[in-house]
Amino acid sequence: MGQRTQLILLLLFIPYFVRESTAVGDYNGLLSVRGDLMNTPPNWEGSDPCGSNWIGISCTNSRVTSLQLLSMNLSGRLSREIELLSELQTLDLSYNKYLTGPLPPSIGSLKKLVILNLIGCGFSGSIPDTIGNLQQLTTISLNNNGFSGPIPASIGNLSNLNWLDLAVNQLNGPIPVSPGLDNLLHAKHFHLDNNKLSGEISPQLFSSNMILLHLILNGNNLSGSIPETIGSVQTLEVIRFDRNSLSGTLPSNLSNLVNVHELYLSNNKFIGSIPNLTGMSLTYVDMSNNSFTASDMPPWFSTLKSLTTLVMENTQLQGPVPSSIFSLPNLQTLTLRNNNLSGSLDIGTSYSSKLQLVDLQNNSIRHKVDSAGGYNKNLILVDNPICNTSDTTESYCAVSQSNTPPYSTPPNSCLTAQCSSNQISSPNCKCAYPYSGTLVFRAPSFSNLGNFSYYIALQSSLLQCFQNFSLPVDSVSLSNPIKDSTMNLDLSLDVFPSGQDSFNRTGISIIGSLLSGQTFKPPPGFGPYYFLADPYGYYAGISTESKKSLSIGVIIGAVAGGTILLLLLLLAGVYALRQKRRAERASEQLNPFAHWDPNNGSGGIPQLKGARSFSFEELKKYANKFSEANSIGSGGYGKVYRGILPDGQLIAIKRAQTESLQGGVEFKTEIELLSRVHHKNLVSLVGFCFDQGEQMLVYEYVPNGTLMDGLSGKSGIRLDWIRRLKVALGAARGLAYLHELANPPIIHRDIKSTNILLDERLNAKVADFGLSKLMGDAEIGHVTTQVKGTMGYLDPEYYMTQQLTEKSDVYSFGVVLLELITARMPIQRGKYIVRVVQTAMDRTKVLYNLHEILDPAIGLQTSLKGLEKFVDLAMRCVEESGAKRPAMGMVVKEIENIMELAGLNPNAESATTSDSYDVKKENAHHPYSHPYSNEGFEYSGVYPTSKIEPH
Repeated sequence: MGQRTQLILLLLFIPYFVRESTAVGDYNGLLSVRGDLMNTPPNWEGSDPCGSNWIGISCTNSRVTSLQLLSMNLSGRLSREIELLSELQTLDLSYNKYLTGPLPPSIGSLKKLVILNLIGCGFSGSIPDTIGNLQQLTTISLNNNGFSGPIPASIGNLSNLNWLDLAVNQLNGPIPVSPGLDNLLHAKHFHLDNNKLSGEISPQLFSSNMILLHLILNGNNLSGSIPETIGSVQTLEVIRFDRNSLSGTLPSNLSNLVNVHELYLSNNKFIGSIPNLTGMSLTYVDMSNNSFTASDMPPWFSTLKSLTTLVMENTQLQGPVPSSIFSLPNLQTLTLRNNNLSGSLDIGTSYSSKLQLVDLQNNSIRHKVDSAGGYNKNLILVDNPICNTSDTTESYCAVSQSNTPPYSTPPNSCLTAQCSSNQISSPNCKCAYPYSGTLVFRAPSFSNLGNFSYYIALQSSLLQCFQNFSLPVDSVSLSNPIKDSTMNLDLSLDVFPSGQDSFNRTGISIIGSLLSGQTFKPPPGFGPYYFLADPYGYYAGISTESKKSLSIGVIIGAVAGGTILLLLLLLAGVYALRQKRRAERASEQLNPFAHWDPNNGSGGIPQLKGARSFSFEELKKYANKFSEANSIGSGGYGKVYRGILPDGQLIAIKRAQTESLQGGVEFKTEIELLSRVHHKNLVSLVGFCFDQGEQMLVYEYVPNGTLMDGLSGKSGIRLDWIRRLKVALGAARGLAYLHELANPPIIHRDIKSTNILLDERLNAKVADFGLSKLMGDAEIGHVTTQVKGTMGYLDPEYYMTQQLTEKSDVYSFGVVLLELITARMPIQRGKYIVRVVQTAMDRTKVLYNLHEILDPAIGLQTSLKGLEKFVDLAMRCVEESGAKRPAMGMVVKEIENIMELAGLNPNAESATTSDSYDVKKENAHHPYSHPYSNEGFEYSGVYPTSKIEPH
């Protein structure tokens, strides 16, 4: 065969033998990445990622140079074959909290990598030493993961590194030097806070050749003294050593660091005298809880003209408080409690107008000089002699509640829109689904959180940044500024889309990357930051640019094939036959009914017990031609229609849309499982349709929708404490039946409030068995299977081990129990309901001190008998270890006991809704929604209710 013929053959079979324009190695690398991940973008199809504009992929000359999949709700692991993307320069997978497992050592083969951002994921294990091979790296952001082990000394090889952020992990051991971080002479940022680092800080870590700006080491177990060599790093602006076990005297040359604005040294074991810091540019100083030598307040404090905050709690200060300190022009907060300050307090008349708090609790102050126009802000002198008299009525002798008003970006001269339960009104009063998260500022220069001008400036800067990149951003909102337990400033951020009610995946990824990559620069005063995005699930449709395009290579191949058709007839025939067989195999994999005749009663697939097969024409008739009048909801699976059988039975018909037909396995599973289980607390399957290319499930009609709709108020049903107990008991009994009475046992695998339905008497019925799994081998006690379920309800043990047990359902049910008492989403604005309850609980107080988070509709003015035991049960259900969780049978018994404690008969029939509950009249004829779709009736678009399934 001649050379020309060989070339034509190559062109003809390009689609089969090689991939189109994208380099073969890169394509294979992306296939491997896709194979190990779930929830990859929907347009990751076809053989040309570069030519087809796969979301998150950027290419140069047919080589993949950027992989950015931020906030994509990814789960799974990062493939070790990531190394095949040898031209990759940017890898940013931030804000995918269910992206877990170790960072593969093969990442060290990406020799051209410049940016590595994996912020807010779930990675664990050690950081591979091979990371030191990436000589081009300028940015490493691995913060807010679960990495453990030591910091690799090989990082010191990265001579171009500018940004090193390993904060909020479980890293341990000493800070490596020689080799180690002392070699990073071009680095400006060491963010290593909130780990388990230990040992002494080596003097070799610092040198005059460094250009370090931020040294953030707080929240570790570091010991020993701060080395004098720190005084040689003249460029430093932020120093945080707080919350360690450092000791010894402070370096005498700290004052050499004239550019330092924020100095945090609190909660250590420092001794000796407080060094003179005159000449520094300090705005924020915190030296609290150390063992300094007892001394008067240093006079040089009053020379720090830029100072906004001075915190010297428990630092052995004594003598009078010099009145000159109150005159510092920028002072906002002065906290000197738990010292031995004495004499008379004279704030004077020239105190700073910005001064909001003077806290002198637990000192020895006996008098207060009342000058004309005296200080009238927040002064606290509790536990001083001046207040230790029985008839004291002065306001400063009581600790008042913080009077800092809450902040939220106000509307822009418009009336706040009344939005649906899942949308939010933007500052421009438009309802939309914002991209949300938390901005965490590690060292702000201010402490007055009530000064809204800071947030207005930040809001303006954010909006300007997004507009500079021509992003479809309508507005930006900030809210809920708080100082967290690590003394960081947390701010909730909402970014609203322009021209539509939600962002697409590309928009989300770009916004996220501007924040993860530090492209956005906050205004002065906020200091270093990072962003933690909330999950986003309201993605708008894929743009036309992202759709697959016809490759030039394919066109050339087709033309060339036509010219030599006769010469290649035999080969083409073999090729066509092979393709046909591959297509048939693929079809069989996608269609579990490929060899099943629904009219054949021979017991083939699926195995049915009581459910009937409907034809398409039958269901079309029963649902009035699937008219809009009969539509009672829609979701990602398709639409749900109300129908009536000839015998008068109401039914709900769940009709899959064309793009959802690939869910055949789940379709078959639900048919088989629902047809073989019968319990009053399980939704009944009436039948199904597999006809004319349609997939439909036919259920009994459950009129009062989902538990989530009942809790949110959407259904118009009021659920008080008694009714919630009965709902909990009904759902628990349904689950207990699946676990303990079904043969073999069944694990539901997707328990959540949208899969618990309420009938006309508000009895609970467990629904949606599309992800359920049979426990075929009771001796093993688990099923090893790919992780599926719904985030927010997902058992962490199952997620980490892929070993599914009945206790996985118990965990999900525990989350539902917490929903029942709080009416909160499992995950909202980054706050997980389990952690919220754990944090708020105080078993020594009435109702466990949960008043603030209990749903007011539960009836807080009435007796909530048994609520504490109910909370105890819920928290046992959500134990980290499955072995510590009760079985569902035990859960049923405990809820029955709680009901008896509340004076109820657990076996009594529930009342109808009309007996004592206000249900909107229109619901009786056209319900607001119906729950049989997998996605349509969840907390729409909110991450915790996004299914975890393979792509």
